[in-house]
Amino acid sequence: MTRARSIWQHGVKTGIIGGVAVLIIALVGMVQSFNKRDIIFEVVAMGHTLLVITAVLMGYVAAKRTPRDDGLIQYVNTIVCSLITSGFLALLVVVGRSVNLRAVLVNASPVLYKALTLGFDGAAGILIILLFGVICGSVAALLYYLPPVVRRVTIISLSAMIGAGVLQELIRPVLLSWGPMAVIADYFYTSNGLTIAGAVTIVVFIAAGMTVWTLRGESIKSHYSHLSGGSQRGIKIGSFVALAFVLIVLPHVLGLFLSEVLTIVGLYVLLGLGLNIVVGYAGMLDLGYVAFFAIGSYVTAVLTSPELGFYSLTFWQALPFAVVLGILSGVLLGIPVLKMRGDYLAIATLGFGEIIRILVISDFLRPWLGGAQGIKAIPKASVFGFALAQPQYIYYLILAGCILVVFISLRLKDSRMGRAWMAMREDEDVAQAMGINLVSTKLLAFATGAGFSALSGAIFASKLGSVYPHSFSVFISINIICLIIVGGMGSIPGVIVGAAALVGLPELLREFADFRLLVYGAALVAMMLLRPEGLWPEVRHKIELHEDENGSGQPEDLSAAEPASQPQGG
Repeated sequence: MTRARSIWQHGVKTGIIGGVAVLIIALVGMVQSFNKRDIIFEVVAMGHTLLVITAVLMGYVAAKRTPRDDGLIQYVNTIVCSLITSGFLALLVVVGRSVNLRAVLVNASPVLYKALTLGFDGAAGILIILLFGVICGSVAALLYYLPPVVRRVTIISLSAMIGAGVLQELIRPVLLSWGPMAVIADYFYTSNGLTIAGAVTIVVFIAAGMTVWTLRGESIKSHYSHLSGGSQRGIKIGSFVALAFVLIVLPHVLGLFLSEVLTIVGLYVLLGLGLNIVVGYAGMLDLGYVAFFAIGSYVTAVLTSPELGFYSLTFWQALPFAVVLGILSGVLLGIPVLKMRGDYLAIATLGFGEIIRILVISDFLRPWLGGAQGIKAIPKASVFGFALAQPQYIYYLILAGCILVVFISLRLKDSRMGRAWMAMREDEDVAQAMGINLVSTKLLAFATGAGFSALSGAIFASKLGSVYPHSFSVFISINIICLIIVGGMGSIPGVIVGAAALVGLPELLREFADFRLLVYGAALVAMMLLRPEGLWPEVRHKIELHEDENGSGQPEDLSAAEPASQPQGG
C-alpha cells in the first residue's frame, strides 16, 4: 500500500506535470522551430534535445522526491514519470492523426507528428515515443544513483556541450574573426551544429578538468596554504593581473553585439549588488528599488542635457549629485517604513517606486523632467576628451563601477555594520536585544543600496543618451530580485552569476525571440526545484536550506566558512 501510494504521489503526479510541459513545448511550435538547428550536426536536433531534457528532469525530480529507503521504488518512479511524460506526446500523435486539431492548435501539424515519431508511421511511431520515455527515465535514474561527484561532472560536461551547440551562431563567428582560430572553429562547428569530434572533445575536456580538480583540488589547496606569505601574495597578484588582462581585452575580442550584452549585464550587476545590500544582507524586501535607478538617471539627464537648458554639466560633474540624491532618497524611503517587515515592507516600497514613476510622467513636472517624452541629448561620458560612445568603451565605465561597488560590498560584509545587517536579517528582535540600533542600521542599508542603484542609473542615462519613463517599470525591480535569488541571496559572486544567467542569457538567445522568455521561465522553475539556494549561494544560506539533509543543521565548518553574524554591540 505504501509503495503504491509513493508511485502515485511521486511518479504519476510528476509525470503528469512533465506531460503537460512537453505538450506545451510541442504545441507552441518549439519542436519544429528548434529542430531547424542541430546540437550535433545531423545527429541531435535542438527540439528533440529540449524534449529529452524535460523528460529526464521530471524523472530525476520524481526520484529525488521519493523517500530514500526504497531504491526500487525510486527507480520505478523515474520510469513511470518519464513514461507518462512521453505518453502525453503519444496521445497527441494518436489524436492528431485521427482528428484535425489545426483549427484550434495551429502547430498540431503532420510536421510535428513526424518530428515526434522520428519519421515512423503507425504503431511503430507510438512505440518510438514510449521507448523514448523509458530511456529518459533510465537516464534520470542513472543520474540519481551516480555518486554526487560523478553526477556533477556528467551534468556539467553535457550541459557545456549543449550550450556550445545552442550558442553556435555567436561562438563560431567570434572564432572565425580571430584568424588563426578559424581552424578551431572548423574543428568544432559545421554550418549547422557541432561536429561529432567537437562535441566529444568538449565533453571529455570539461569532464577531465573537473575530475582532475575533484581528485587533486584539496591537495592543491593544502599545498597553497603551506606556501610562504610571499609566495601566496605572488600567486594572488598574478591571478589578479591575469583576470585584469582578460577583462581589458574582452570587449575587443567578443565584438560589438557581445560587448553590448556585457554592458547590459554590468548594469544589472550594479543594481543587483545594491539590492543585495538591502535584501541579501539586511533581509528587507524592497520592491521599489527601480525608483533609485530612475532618480540617478533623471538627475544625470537634468544636469547634463542641453535640451532642458537648465545646466550643462559633464557626466563626471553630475555623477556625485546623482549618487548623493540617490542616497538621500533611500533615507527618505527608509524613515516611514522603519517599523515594517515582510510583506508590508514590500508593499510600501512598491508604492514608493510607483510614486516616482507617476511623478516623472506628470504634467506638473513636465517642464523639468520632460514628462512622457523623456529627456534626450544626454552627452556621453568622456575620459580626457575621448567619448565613451561605443559598447566596447562604455564597458570600461561599467566595469570600473562594478569593481568599486564589489570592493565596497566586500568591505561592508565583513565590517561591524555588515554583521549588524546579517544579525537583523536573522531576527530583528534578537538583534535589537543585543544592542543593535535598528533605525541607523536600516537607514544605512537603504541608503547604501540606493546609492549603488543611482550610480547604475547615471551610467544608464549616459549610455543611452536619453531617458524615458517606461524604462523604469516595476518589472526592473522584480528582475533584480530574481537575479539575486537565482544567484544566491547575500552572495556577491551570486549576483554576478545571476545577472549573467537571467539577463545575459536571454540576450544571447534573441535569435529564438518567440520562445526565449518561455525557456527563461522554464529554466527558473527547474532551478528552483533542483537548486533553491542559488547558483553561487552564500555559505550560511546554503546550510540553512540543507540543514535537514545535514542532520543538526550546524556543521563543523560553519565558523570557518563565514564570520559570525552577531555583532558585539550597536
